[in-house]
Amino acid sequence: MKNTIISRRNFLKATGLCAVAASLPVTLTACGSKGGFKVAVPNDTTNEARALMLLQENGLLTLKEGLDITATKKDIAENPYNLEIVEIEAAQIPNVLQDMDFAVINSNYAIAAGLDPITQSLASEGAASKYVNLLCCKEGNENEPKIKALAAALSSKQVADYIANTYGGAVVATVEAPLADGLAADVDYAALNGTTVSCACSPAPHAEILAIASEILAGQGITLEIKEFDDYIIPNTVVEDGTLDTNYFQHEPYMTDFNAQNNTHIVSVAGIHVEPMGIYGGKQTSLDALEG
Repeated sequence: MKNTIISRRNFLKATGLCAVAASLPVTLTACGSKGGFKVAVPNDTTNEARALMLLQENGLLTLKEGLDITATKKDIAENPYNLEIVEIEAAQIPNVLQDMDFAVINSNYAIAAGLDPITQSLASEGAASKYVNLLCCKEGNENEPKIKALAAALSSKQVADYIANTYGGAVVATVEAPLADGLAADVDYAALNGTTVSCACSPAPHAEILAIASEILAGQGITLEIKEFDDYIIPNTVVEDGTLDTNYFQHEPYMTDFNAQNNTHIVSVAGIHVEPMGIYGGKQTSLDALEG
């Protein structure tokens, strides 16, 4: 396994790409309410909506009717606790947690920051989430043998067992019938001996899970090149332009929105796991503080 970490700053210098990480606070006031608690949420479209829906499920606010993955802070209909919603790039939220009262954090970034989604989140999504993390490639490449081989390795019982034994429910495998050997029946592995397949991913848990899949591929003479990124933009652009073969970091709502916004052609190859999003305490240690 060849594991290369490319810093976001260096990549942007080399390519001229710009990934904006905005931090735009907005205070939503309810008449007569107290509070003013700061709550950090991801600033990308689908994850902001996902975070707001989690806050709604826990009674912290109410969104306008009929909204789903398109909801933003502007769609908050009722804000009884006078929450100040602070939009921050998802990867950076753990870094500002100490400055917030609460934060809604994706499990991959929580794990990477040393937070335990099971014991430290104050509330979280159920495991039956529609936000399954996908192995993706550029449209038209879905049937390339090396990409099918990677999908099969990620769909293996070995990977499913690793997820169950390592993350204790913070990450949940979603493959319904894991492959016993992690090998696809319709792939000529002898022809792939000596080849390399590349994958852009988030550091945790994606890179860790890919490391398990790499063992299966290595047994067939295939090298898995894992390249870690700390944002949600570059992993798609490097697949779109052909720099890398695949990526493994996003869910379908984000992928669909990214394609629509950027005229890209990223498609799903396989669904692997789900990471329930959670609410974490910063300055506050319990949601009960809202009632104070």
